Amino acid sequence: MMFGIKRTGRAGAIVALALGMTLVAAGCSGNTGGGDGDGGGDGGNLAVTFLPKNLGNPYFDTSNSGGEEAVDEFGGTYEEVGPTEASPTSQVQYIQTAAQQGVGGLVISANDPEAICDALDEARSAGVKVVTFDSDTNPECRDVFINQATSEGIAKVQVDLIAEQIGDAGQIAVLSASANATNQNAWIELMKEELAASHPDIELVEVAYGDDDDQTSFDKTAALLQTYPELKGIVSPTTVGIAAAARYLSTSEYKGTVALTGLGTPNQMREYVEDGTVTAFALWNPADLGYLAAWAAQALITGEITGEEGDSFEAGKLGSFDVGADGTVLLGDPFVFDADNIGDFDF
Repeated sequence: MMFGIKRTGRAGAIVALALGMTLVAAGCSGNTGGGDGDGGGDGGNLAVTFLPKNLGNPYFDTSNSGGEEAVDEFGGTYEEVGPTEASPTSQVQYIQTAAQQGVGGLVISANDPEAICDALDEARSAGVKVVTFDSDTNPECRDVFINQATSEGIAKVQVDLIAEQIGDAGQIAVLSASANATNQNAWIELMKEELAASHPDIELVEVAYGDDDDQTSFDKTAALLQTYPELKGIVSPTTVGIAAAARYLSTSEYKGTVALTGLGTPNQMREYVEDGTVTAFALWNPADLGYLAAWAAQALITGEITGEEGDSFEAGKLGSFDVGADGTVLLGDPFVFDADNIGDFDF
């Protein structure tokens, strides 16, 4: 569903990010799923491993903390593993190790939609329930995908923000993560469609890739500004990229003249909003995303769901969720952060 930009105070923001604050009982029995790992009791093997795109990424630090909170709530055991670089095949060895260890659930943000599928198929054959979150694989390679928001909604909110900030005219560039990132590529294609359909006076001159690395993203920002002297704005749909771009702009001659928006966390972007480098940016609550992904793994392990469309499960403090087409569960709409509300958040 398409939606407009939302700017609310603390109360509205909490509603938008938490998707409901009613606590629900989530204990469900059943013995489907993995083997006899720790933490399962009669509810199956509730050992859950989180595998982000890369370690040391503030976004995944936050999402995985939400996952750990959920695992603690349903009485499982939590582990986080991952590569230091977000390359297409860097997650394979960690998937294989998790399967060999006999975990009940694997929660993964995929660096590539296909490169890890063989390893995931082997893990699922061994009884591991696979939940993707943030960035999906091909649907047949996992049981459930926890989507942060609709791709259309994420694309539209970023286009709306940059259009507002540059007066709906001029050159813009996109600073993405890796060229193979499933979610990034889907958003960018939809952004292009939205620009063409609704913003004919905005020209997208380049999509650059910072590989979700701070220094590479910083350097790519500098290169974009040097290559396109008429550039009016940059959209970075990655938390690493937007922070690196803001760091460059904040001490450059372009501060206040080149707009920057995209997807970031309040803690990493606060100083750049407060000093005027950035006007507004968007994101969902990554802690809620990880929290929901962990509860989905629990529901798969206990047999509460199989991942079929129409399944429903309880996700602790977030309430009840339905499984949609292609095994997708939707967290909710993105939220816009600006100077008026960013002080209300700490993640």
